[in-house]
Amino acid sequence: MPISDIIQFLVFIVLVSLLVKPLGSYMANVFNGEKTVLSLVFRPIEIFIYKIANIDETYEMNWKEFAISMLIFNAIGFVVLFLILVLQQFLPLNPQHFKGFNLDLAFNTAVSFITNTNWQAYSGENTASYFTQMLGLAVQNFLSAVTGIVVLLALIRGFTRKQTTNLGNFWVDSVRTTLYILLPLSVVAAVILMSQGVIQNFSSYKTVHLLEPYINAGKVISNQVLPMGPVVSQEAIKLLGTNGGGFFGANSAHPFENPNGFTNFFEAFLIILIPAALTYTFGSMIKNKKQGWAIYLVMLTMFVVFLGIEYTSSLGNDPLISRLGVTGHYIEGQEVRFGIGGTSLFATTTTAVACGAVDAMHDSLLPISGMVPTVLMLLSEVVFGGVGSGLYTMIAFIIIAVFVAGLMIGRTPEFLGKKIEVKEMWMAIIVALTSGILVLIFTTIAFITKAGVSSILNPGPHGLSEILYAFASTANNNGSAFAGLNADTVFYNITTAIAMLIGRYIPAVAIIYMSGALAQKKYTPPSVGTLPTDKVPFMVWLILVILIVGALTFFSALALGPFLENILMLRGA
Repeated sequence: MPISDIIQFLVFIVLVSLLVKPLGSYMANVFNGEKTVLSLVFRPIEIFIYKIANIDETYEMNWKEFAISMLIFNAIGFVVLFLILVLQQFLPLNPQHFKGFNLDLAFNTAVSFITNTNWQAYSGENTASYFTQMLGLAVQNFLSAVTGIVVLLALIRGFTRKQTTNLGNFWVDSVRTTLYILLPLSVVAAVILMSQGVIQNFSSYKTVHLLEPYINAGKVISNQVLPMGPVVSQEAIKLLGTNGGGFFGANSAHPFENPNGFTNFFEAFLIILIPAALTYTFGSMIKNKKQGWAIYLVMLTMFVVFLGIEYTSSLGNDPLISRLGVTGHYIEGQEVRFGIGGTSLFATTTTAVACGAVDAMHDSLLPISGMVPTVLMLLSEVVFGGVGSGLYTMIAFIIIAVFVAGLMIGRTPEFLGKKIEVKEMWMAIIVALTSGILVLIFTTIAFITKAGVSSILNPGPHGLSEILYAFASTANNNGSAFAGLNADTVFYNITTAIAMLIGRYIPAVAIIYMSGALAQKKYTPPSVGTLPTDKVPFMVWLILVILIVGALTFFSALALGPFLENILMLRGA
């Protein structure tokens, strides 16, 4: 176990923890409409946007108006992106003259990017023009991230408001999130990445002469085509917005997206930055910073445990490989430029945080190493999760944990001064279980239909893992691919798109409805019998509730997939 890997993990965790408070505090000031260091630059732009869009900055919405605005906003984004994809060949900035997307692929891709999933059943450098990448995909990277954060803001106001129906203004929150948070952070991240070699240009693809020609399918290959394009502008927001859609098919395993060890570390850091800081934003806005830190520690604890499992399992050996006389660690599937440590850190981060960017091929990892990213997604991605969506899903689990604990001690459950009753519990259950139900239903459909099983490239338990991973990724709005599964078929384009739509918007609407119900309640001051939710015992209880729900839902699927594959591997089969 190289000490350099352990140091890398420690530095990563310390850096994230150090930035939770300053960034979280800054975001709280933005969402509260207070002055910030960037107000001098962006406040005039903000006012101008309100003027041309006819937005009343002082108007507040009830839960129905908020939800409808969110759905209309995303529906418009879908239509615009779908048209860009199918009409790509008629649009500018297409030096490779790519044709428009097929209808089923365009539908899948448009759904993928508006839902913050960025599941890609295509290879970007062979399919998407520069216009599509910039004005289609990169724009939705911003807007889909905005949606998750704004829904979280509605929930926060549900806890802080008393006996009102007002949850803020969806449009005002969206403008502020884009201008003051996502845009400046993306510019800084893009400059740093570009300084390290991530490309940004509008050149045609380059043909280079190889120093050592090679033979492929009986033909001597002496030239290679190098794809070009505006990569860094999409790379920054795909990470910060926990989107994950790569400019290239290889995603962050491609050297033009992720050139070296520093960028690998930095990109993983960008993925987790905003979701981690939002825990402090939550604590600051509800005026209970201990609660925000408690949620952060729960997320961090689970993250560290899964990172440890991922790393130690990746250090193992495959008996079948060992029989060939190969010694040392099994590194197939790992990115050799970054080593097992860098690959494990990135794989754990991207699936814990619902980003979907990958720097290695998870399909080729050892069974338990491949299982960890799958499990992180199957836990509804509450280990930080996507921007906004991860935290509001965690709060749904907190409500469930509070309710169950309340039943056990014979008290009416309360959280942050609001009584948890039937409406809140139903909505929390919908948020917590929607993705799991989707995964099980669609995985079953895939295995009982010819269209589903025909895409499996590796039969047996590994094939089950491939399909399980695909629907875990799409239903939980992660977007990373296990690889080894031919996903660009009508069957998978339609089923994964449905999983993405339901997995995104049913929980989001449920959260907004819950927010409206909470905002109308009175505030109940804590008493002797109030369960302290910012203490270690409740934090342990919350982790157990999350793991129990995940185990009850997916244990059989995991047993038939990665667990069985690991047993067969250890037996040399």
